[in-house]
Amino acid sequence: MKHLLLVVLIIGAGICTYAQSDFVVGTDGGSKMLKGVVKRDLLENDTAFAWFHANQTGYTPSTDAVSLLRAKGGSARFLVLGGTWCGDTQALLPKFYLLMDAAGIGGDQLTFVAVDRQKHALNSLPEDMHLAHTPTFVVLKGGKEVGRVVEWGKNGQWESELAEIVEKNF
Repeated sequence: MKHLLLVVLIIGAGICTYAQSDFVVGTDGGSKMLKGVVKRDLLENDTAFAWFHANQTGYTPSTDAVSLLRAKGGSARFLVLGGTWCGDTQALLPKFYLLMDAAGIGGDQLTFVAVDRQKHALNSLPEDMHLAHTPTFVVLKGGKEVGRVVEWGKNGQWESELAEIVEKNF
């Protein structure tokens, strides 16, 4: 009877833990791949994502972008759709977080949704947002999209493009 109770408790705890998770972990060619809503600290602290710290090294956010985001970004929300498997996401997401830090934009204003190679997450959000390329940085106002920057931006100036969207809409 004690063993049966222990098994029931372990299964119950596992179900509760899974239900509370906002993401799942898989593999992609032997590399760890996340899918769903992912918190920054997981990327920072998991050695499987060594690219996170490596791609922050030597990066200094644009002072113009920081100034605009600091001045007008207080009520903006940012949604990032990207893949932990994606080279562009690996290059830009760590820099995005540093840009937001420099602008004083807190974690409660930022959401990262990790997608798989088919651009799917645990919900239909990527499909509803018509995600075509990763990463895609979406600026939201009152829950509605007011602009987006796809990958490196139209001219390779993703920081400036994000700041311009915020400047126009807030």
